[in-house]
Amino acid sequence: MSRVTILGAGSWGTALASILQPRHAVTLWSRDADLADAIAGDRQNRRYLPGVDLWPSVAALSDLGRALAGSEAVVFAIPSAGMEDVCRLAAPLIARDALLVSASKGLTEEGGLRMSQVIGRALDGAWATEGSSRRVAVISGPNLAMEVAMGHPSATVAACQAPELAERSRALFMGPAFRVYSSDDVVGVELAGAMKNVIAIGCGICEGRGYGDNTRAALMTRGLAEITRLGLALGAKQSTFLGLAGVGDLIATGGSRLSRNYRVGVGLGRGRALAEVLADIGQVAEGVPTTRAMWRLAGSMGAEMPITRSMYGLLFEEMAVDHAVGELMLRPPRAES
Repeated sequence: MSRVTILGAGSWGTALASILQPRHAVTLWSRDADLADAIAGDRQNRRYLPGVDLWPSVAALSDLGRALAGSEAVVFAIPSAGMEDVCRLAAPLIARDALLVSASKGLTEEGGLRMSQVIGRALDGAWATEGSSRRVAVISGPNLAMEVAMGHPSATVAACQAPELAERSRALFMGPAFRVYSSDDVVGVELAGAMKNVIAIGCGICEGRGYGDNTRAALMTRGLAEITRLGLALGAKQSTFLGLAGVGDLIATGGSRLSRNYRVGVGLGRGRALAEVLADIGQVAEGVPTTRAMWRLAGSMGAEMPITRSMYGLLFEEMAVDHAVGELMLRPPRAES
C-alpha cells in the first residue's frame, strides 16, 4: 500500500479515493473544514458524491500539512480557478520524490495554462528548481465521477513526459473496473480533457433547445475537429484527440446528465441565465472558464474556431441561441478535411 493524498474533495476527488481505497491508504483533503469533518463522520461525501461509501482507510482532513505528511503520491483534483492558490500552499509540504498527478480538466482563464504547468510553476518556486512540470503526470478520459465510483467499467489515460512516471501513475490507478493506458502526450491529454467541456455545453444547449441527435452529432464531430486544430497548434498529437482523452471523453460528457457542463448547456438552451444555472448545479463547470481561455488561445494562435466563438458569445455576450446557430449554419461552404 502507498500513502496517497488527494487534494480536492469534490465529486471527482472523492471518486478517485473510492477506486484507490482497496489498495492504498488515502487522505482526502478539503479546504472546507466542515466538509472534511462530515466526510470523516459519515464515511460518505454527501455534498458532492452521495451514496458512495468510503473505507476506514480513507482519512478526510482540512489541515494541509497533516494531509501531505508522509505522502508518496499527491493527486491534484482542484478546480482550475483554485489550483494556483492550493499549489502555492502545498508545494513546500510535498516530498520531492512523491508521484505527482493532475486529475483536473481545465485551463487558466489568463494565459490558458494547463494544470500541470500551474503545478510545475508552484513546485519550481518552492523547490528553487526549473522544469518541475515535466515530472507531473496527468490523467484524463471519459470518467464521469459517479459511474467510476459505482464501479462501472471505465478507462482513462495517464500521461507524463517521463515514461517511468507515466507507468507509475498507470499502476497507481489501474484496477479491475478502471483500466489505465499510458501516453507521453501531456499537452494533448490535458487540452483534450479541458476543451471538450466547451463542446459538451453546446451539446446540452442542443437538448435544451429541442434539437435532435443529428444536431448533437454534427456539433460533436465538428467540435472535435476544432479542438484538435487548436491542440495541434499548441503542440499536441492528433492521435490523442482520437482516443480516450479526446473523442472518448467528448462522447461521455456530450450526452450525459451526469456531466455538469452538459447540464449547464441544457439550462442555457431552455433560456435560463448562466448564473442561475450554475447556482442550481452548485459545483464548478470547467467548460465555462475554459471557453474564455480557448477563445483567447485561438486568437493568439490564429486558429479558426467558429464553434468556440459562438460558445463565447452565448456564455459571455448574451448571444441568442438562434443567432449562434444561424451564424454556424450559414458559414461559407468548404471541404470537410
